[in-house]
Amino acid sequence: MAFWPGAVEGVVMTLDADFWCGKRVLLTGHTGFKGGWLALWLKKLGAFVTGIALPPNTTPNLFDLAGVAEGMSSHYCDIRDAPALAAVVRAACPEIVFHLAAQPLVRASYRDPLGTFSSNVMGTAHVLDALHKLDGVRVAVMVTTDKVYRNLEYPHPYREDDALGGHDPYSASKAASEIVISSYRDAFLSKAGVAVASARAGNVIGGGDWSPDRLIPDAVRAWQSGDPLEIRCPQATRPWQFVLEPLAGYLVLAQKLWEHPGLAGAYNFGPQTDAEVTVRELAELACAAYGSGGLIFGDASCGLHEADWLALDTVKVQVALGFAPKLALAETVSRTMAWYRAQQEGAGARGLCEAEIAAYEALKLRAVTT
Repeated sequence: MAFWPGAVEGVVMTLDADFWCGKRVLLTGHTGFKGGWLALWLKKLGAFVTGIALPPNTTPNLFDLAGVAEGMSSHYCDIRDAPALAAVVRAACPEIVFHLAAQPLVRASYRDPLGTFSSNVMGTAHVLDALHKLDGVRVAVMVTTDKVYRNLEYPHPYREDDALGGHDPYSASKAASEIVISSYRDAFLSKAGVAVASARAGNVIGGGDWSPDRLIPDAVRAWQSGDPLEIRCPQATRPWQFVLEPLAGYLVLAQKLWEHPGLAGAYNFGPQTDAEVTVRELAELACAAYGSGGLIFGDASCGLHEADWLALDTVKVQVALGFAPKLALAETVSRTMAWYRAQQEGAGARGLCEAEIAAYEALKLRAVTT
């Protein structure tokens, strides 16, 4: 067990509501899909949450439908505006920071490469610089992506010490942000007692995502309109996971860093390495779970370059954090499509999310005690 300082064999980390109750938490990107879910979860755990983000950019969106802003301090602020960002951060005086704000889409990065680099690289630098000048912060979890690795299309899962890189502007911007994170950690924040980690998560699915150019939101839009879903790259393989899986990992990571700041570094969050499936397989599972809708598969020509194969090695989070995902892909898809079905039939998004979080927390507890 000498791979990572502070790792303890056999210890399974779980969410500690007592730990989170009363903690001052800064969350960037709280108007987005993952950020909205995380904001709801942090509030359920009793944290005092301050959110910084741009207004939601889709209609509908989880932020509005689930009333994410209720019970927290919510601010519309562009992380590219360093003075405005720093002012909100100072006022929040956070103890723990989760940085999720980003331009998160590969195809959008081709349309606006400069905006993508500005948001993902300089925006990240602005967040870190604001923390560098702040007293009281103890932990920062900076969320990037599984696409930070220099993808050579080799059939092996990427480890945290593999080379960074990126063909498309999104991937390249996130790889560059990893270098920024490492620099601020080593040059400034570790000396100030702030434990900084980067979290590299695989593809996430779950209810409440209406982003363009993502498989499940595209499927829901098509099937609710009575149209078939057109799949542009059916052969592409990705590490799909339920939205609460990496979010639980981020929370556990923050808890662990609070206790053991020497564990600061990079972490992969994804399914087991044998659980990756193709876009075609996931689309077929989603169609079956949704109960209606058709599929049209393309000729494997995506137009713009996107990696055909991507998988993550998650041994480090299992050993160093005692964390592992609990949901199989079939249940992940079933839960996701059931959320969209229920919401379409009139169920409130807030209630659906809160019920899903409670069910997931119970699942984690059962898994730990068996």
